[in-house]
Amino acid sequence: MNIAILFAVFLILVFSFVILFGAPYLPTLKPQAQNALDLLDLKPGQILLELGSGDGRVLKRAAKQGISGIGYELNPLLVWYSQISCWRYRKLVTFKCRNYWQVTLPECDGIYVFLLDKFMPRLDKKITKDLSNPVKLVSYAFKIPGRKPAAKKGGLMLYKYPLGK
Repeated sequence: MNIAILFAVFLILVFSFVILFGAPYLPTLKPQAQNALDLLDLKPGQILLELGSGDGRVLKRAAKQGISGIGYELNPLLVWYSQISCWRYRKLVTFKCRNYWQVTLPECDGIYVFLLDKFMPRLDKKITKDLSNPVKLVSYAFKIPGRKPAAKKGGLMLYKYPLGK
């Protein structure tokens, strides 16, 4: 087997195994990224989590507005790319090569996700279990069963969690 085939197999494995935990890499387009940030309505100094941060473009756009962010991504190549792409904003944005299902989510002001439908009920439970402060969630394309979106824009849905344990 030559090196090109081994490299291709490696790339396929790295980009496809994440389907078991969330969604395959599919970048959020610029208009949707801005719509998500508009719905979240976060202010400079507030914290945005992106679960499945991909290439980091949503957090980069948030950082340009002074919003701090933490991205969780399983694909080490995408984490590396995100860190390079967002180097200028490294004081505001960090990327972690971790499975967000296996960590306790840090307190934050907003969350952005682009998950598959089957993971949304699990996400709902995780947010209510891990977080104690009110938080806003924007989901691209997929609804949370049993919750009514507070707002919608361009295929995005805003959910508000009035937590407080």
